[in-house]
This record gives sequence, C-alpha cells and structure tokens, in this order.
Amino acid sequence: MRAVGLLTLYPCGRGPAEGRGEGGFLGQMLYEWGSKGRLCFDSLTPYPPPVNYDDLAPIYDQQYDSYRDDLHFYAGLAERAGGRVLEIGAGTGRVTAFLTRRGAAVLGVEPSGEMIVGAQARAAREGLTLELVQATAQTFASDERFGLIIAPFNALMHLYTPAEQLAALQNIRAHLAPGGQFVFDLYVPHFGAMNTLRHEGETFHVPDGSRTDLFLLQRHDAPRQVITTEYFADTTAPDGALRRAHHTLTQRYYTRFEMEWLLRCAGFEAPRVTGSFQGGPLVETSEVMVFQARGA
Repeated sequence: MRAVGLLTLYPCGRGPAEGRGEGGFLGQMLYEWGSKGRLCFDSLTPYPPPVNYDDLAPIYDQQYDSYRDDLHFYAGLAERAGGRVLEIGAGTGRVTAFLTRRGAAVLGVEPSGEMIVGAQARAAREGLTLELVQATAQTFASDERFGLIIAPFNALMHLYTPAEQLAALQNIRAHLAPGGQFVFDLYVPHFGAMNTLRHEGETFHVPDGSRTDLFLLQRHDAPRQVITTEYFADTTAPDGALRRAHHTLTQRYYTRFEMEWLLRCAGFEAPRVTGSFQGGPLVETSEVMVFQARGA
C-alpha cells in the first residue's frame, strides 16, 4: 500500500513556526511513502533522460563563446583565493581558458568527451595547456582539497533529481579545503514564449563561408521544474546546400530558497546570494542568481 502526499520544506533545523518569516518557507514537493517506509521524492512520474552533451558540443562554442558576463567575476575569485581552482562543468573551456590566461591553475571537470575535445582545441588555438578530467559532479574523486570550487554558467542545472543534487553538492563539499568557498551561478527562471518555434537572432558564420541559423522551441514542465529546449541548427553551405541538425537541452531550474536548503543539507553554511556578478541584490528583474558558500 502506498500513500501520496505533499511535503513542505523549511531550512534545516527550522520548523513551521520559524519558517513563516521572510525566506523561511522553501516550497512544497510531492512525495510517495512506500510499503517499506521509504521516502521517494518525485516518484510519481519519471524525469527526462540525461542530456547527450556530446551532441551539443558542435554548436556550443558558436552559441556561447561570446558570453563574457561572468569571466572577470570568476577570475577575481581565483586571484584572491590563490592555489588551484576546481571547475565543475568546464564545457569547452570558455571559463577554464580565461582563468588560465590570467595565471590561475585550474582543474576542469566535464562529463562530455566531445566537450573536452572542444576545450583542448581551444587550448591549442590559444597556446594554452588545460588540465581536464572526464567525470560528473557526483563521481569526481581526488585526494586534493581546493580553496575555491566553481560551477559557472548553470552547471548545476544538469542535475535533475534531489538525489543527484545532494550527491553532487556533498561531493563538492568533500573536496573543499577548510575555509574554502564554493561559488556558482544559476539563471533566474523567467519564461518567454513556450511551445513556439522562434529565432532569437543567433546566426553564426564560419571561415569556410557557411552560415548557421539557430531556431529553438522550449517546453516547460512546471511540476518537475524542468525547461526543455530543442535546437534546430540550419546550416547553409557556400553552394546553397541546406543541412539541419537537431539537439535537445534539458535543464532543471531552482528557486533561491530551494538551493539554499540543498546547500545547508549538503554541509555548507548559509550562502551569500546576489542578483548579479557585480554583487547587486537579487530582485524581481534579476537574470542570474550567484551563490557563494563556505563549508559549515
């Protein structure tokens, strides 16, 4: 026999009475109580399958290489921290290479082999040596402890279940040196036109004369807090031949207090949260949430 109910979440160590103030209530989550007394979060319907990052690698650099909003923020953290930096979700090395050029020693963790190939190609173009290891945030293991661990550009949004999220955060906490800091950013969930194919002005030209136009279609699964983006990359060759590639990106978004609760339960102190890389407050119009947390 099974029972299904609604679980109300408060910060660790706080109950309903203490949680009624500002920032106290974290949200509600479906749960299922099985016959053996086991609490199974989100067990009513399955989560989407994991993203195949290898498929996304060919367009990733074209789409995001010019994004620079976060680079000086993370470079400043690395400069102040000294020592080696651990980067979770290195991708094709956009942040890794920038920090390396600024003199930081960075170890990048990336689950996709094709993304690592792209990062090494970037390193070759820029005359850099990048240290990268293929692993996930949950499985990475090292005897080294880091004074600064970063997860830039929504890296934690590729953890879909509470079990994956806590496993990753606990592993990150285990690799943090005493007094060290874990810093990451997530986008604030503002939703545009869902279920509508649109072109957002993303057109890429490459030296061989071909042109790629990127179209996207987004779907919102509110109960799962998941945004699925389907990308349609139409590449026109110099001879006029048209080729279409299709890629899917699935991201699990967070609310501010949900993430604060996860951090506390993974062994971190209450984080500092800002709404910009310049340190401004998190407000309704903010596009990014920046978290800075130390081990408890």
